[in-house]
Amino acid sequence: MSGIPEPDEFRAEARTWLAGVARPRATGGEWGSGSDSVAVFENWTEEQEREHTARVQEWERTRYDQGWSALNWPQEYGGRSLPAYYEQLYRGEEAAFDVPHRPEIFPVTQALVAPAIGLWGTEEQKSRWLVPMLRTDELACQLFSETEAGSDLAAVRTRAVREGDDAWVLTGHKVWTSGARVATWGVAVCHTDPDVRKHAGITVFLVRMDAPGVTVRPIRQMTGGTSFNEVYLDGVRVPDTDRLGPVGEGWRVTLSVLAAERLDSGSLGLDNADRALDLAGNLSRPLTGGEQQRAADLHLRTLVQRLMGLRVTAALVAGREPGAEASVGKLYATETMRRTSDLVSELLGPSLVADTGEWGTYAWTEHLLGAPGYSIAGGTDEIQRTILAERVLGLPKEPVR
Repeated sequence: MSGIPEPDEFRAEARTWLAGVARPRATGGEWGSGSDSVAVFENWTEEQEREHTARVQEWERTRYDQGWSALNWPQEYGGRSLPAYYEQLYRGEEAAFDVPHRPEIFPVTQALVAPAIGLWGTEEQKSRWLVPMLRTDELACQLFSETEAGSDLAAVRTRAVREGDDAWVLTGHKVWTSGARVATWGVAVCHTDPDVRKHAGITVFLVRMDAPGVTVRPIRQMTGGTSFNEVYLDGVRVPDTDRLGPVGEGWRVTLSVLAAERLDSGSLGLDNADRALDLAGNLSRPLTGGEQQRAADLHLRTLVQRLMGLRVTAALVAGREPGAEASVGKLYATETMRRTSDLVSELLGPSLVADTGEWGTYAWTEHLLGAPGYSIAGGTDEIQRTILAERVLGLPKEPVR
């Protein structure tokens, strides 16, 4: 396929291709393709997580090999050089087919880490990492947050100390790492110079997750699942060729990953909001006035959130990096998830505690227990408000410590 097809032509081509490689999703069948699906919170064993990861990798490799992945990347990396929003057009068509749900590590690898390597990597690093990550032969997790530096990544305590001219030794502890058990690589934010202002002393490394000294321990969540992990780095030796970006410029590298994460977070909650509205429309009893108001409010929020997503896409199409839109979208998405919880709680009442999927084929307890965590993921709501206060409203910046 050459040139840039018209959006309608592209969507028709995508539907035809999908019909040849996947089954249509049955009407009223089990949900599972959305970004906030119950699959994210399933209480998998490590073996189950690895088995599901392998199924998704098989699907992603099929997409890549047949030209339906890495759509906005150049041909040298297996892409088609299409505008960024064509990925959204494709996802809209794919949602109608029975394909494996993508755990968080897949968009992290393809939409966060790979672009950061494309921006900051050397030519040798691009050649070594980009195709395997875009094809998902290799997966990458984020070794960012720490117990004392969850909302202030510039305060990380993990240290990287030079060992000669060609290696570093990493020591520290990371938490809330999704996909660490199945990842090939971890993107580690480390302090390399404690004597300078904290933002200036940070460097980023790609760490082999099977390297000596790397220990992964799952974290039990209140959902019952273990989708997060803590990772210990105990004298892990990393070659300098696996350093991403210049020494001391890691804060800028980190910001490029976080910006992509916030853009990706803007669609959070829409799948479950749609499910909640379906639930409201199919109850066996009439809605109360309060329930009608909550449902109408949520319906309008989903429309606004999708329009905000289109605005971000328009910025990408125009060749400029979105600014405050990413933070606004992240804040709006977490509030959508909270209001979805409110509506479902009111609709189901006491029966919610026993909900295992009978209503709308979705276990709503998973959403209610998992949704609060998204106010922290991708930069806390408080961080987003600070960004908007400083960059949009022009308020004084927080003092530099």
